[in-house]
Amino acid sequence: MSNRIRTAVIPAGGRGTRLLPITRIIPKEMLPLVDKPLIQYAVEEALASGIEHIVLVTRGAASAVQSYFEGGGWQASFEGRRSNDSIAPCRHSSPALQISYVPQSAPLGLGHAVLCARKIVGDEPFAVLLSDILIDAEVPCLKQMIDVFDERCGSVVATQTVEGPGISMYGVLAGSQDPGNKRIYNCTGMVEKPKFEQAPSAQAIIGRYLLTPRIFELLEKTRPGAVGEIQLTDAITALLKEEKVFGYTFDGKSFDAGNKMGMLQATVELALKRPDLGPKFSEFLKRIML
Repeated sequence: MSNRIRTAVIPAGGRGTRLLPITRIIPKEMLPLVDKPLIQYAVEEALASGIEHIVLVTRGAASAVQSYFEGGGWQASFEGRRSNDSIAPCRHSSPALQISYVPQSAPLGLGHAVLCARKIVGDEPFAVLLSDILIDAEVPCLKQMIDVFDERCGSVVATQTVEGPGISMYGVLAGSQDPGNKRIYNCTGMVEKPKFEQAPSAQAIIGRYLLTPRIFELLEKTRPGAVGEIQLTDAITALLKEEKVFGYTFDGKSFDAGNKMGMLQATVELALKRPDLGPKFSEFLKRIML
């Protein structure tokens, strides 16, 4: 088993119910954020973090996501120019990126989507990125996490501190802050979307995971929850009984672009950072705020 993170799984088969009605006909991963589909930001973050192989878990045997990436035109959006949207996409002179596609028979939860990629990932640690969680960071969030994985030799989940009732929207870690690094959280458990008064901490899981291949065996044993979905957090909770799992509070800002307000916020902030759009867009915003 290689201990190097070379493969990233990106689920792209969800229903996108929070973005209805447009997601009745367009997968949420293909909705544009400024001038690129959401999923491209996740692919570029993975590429900028040294990932060599992307596994896209798609809705059905053929999909708009697959058609987009097979066409190859997506590379032109960052080839030959430096991006200022701080996802830091790499030029394609880095090791050739391989993209594989795996159909998900039904939207049975994040855990099921990850399990669909098992044969391709094989017996290696791997990354999972949720494309509707966009993370704006000078050093890609996934690269920050890989550094922690290499140092601590254990699975890593991205976290941010969420104070107040909003914590109930997230998976939440139990455990304690690492005495040697305040950004690392030594995890002892996790709860999916707890009530505010029952949340074990303010450490919320934010759409990025580095996992050992043992997670696949545990996912196979994980029973669907109340809504019939296999939760990845349930399998990670089982993994904690065998291996170390760390939370990592990344340096950066996240946007939940899987809902309408988050999509709008991400669009405005990334557009303002674009040298080709930012100055004129800023002036426009100033005018309409008068």
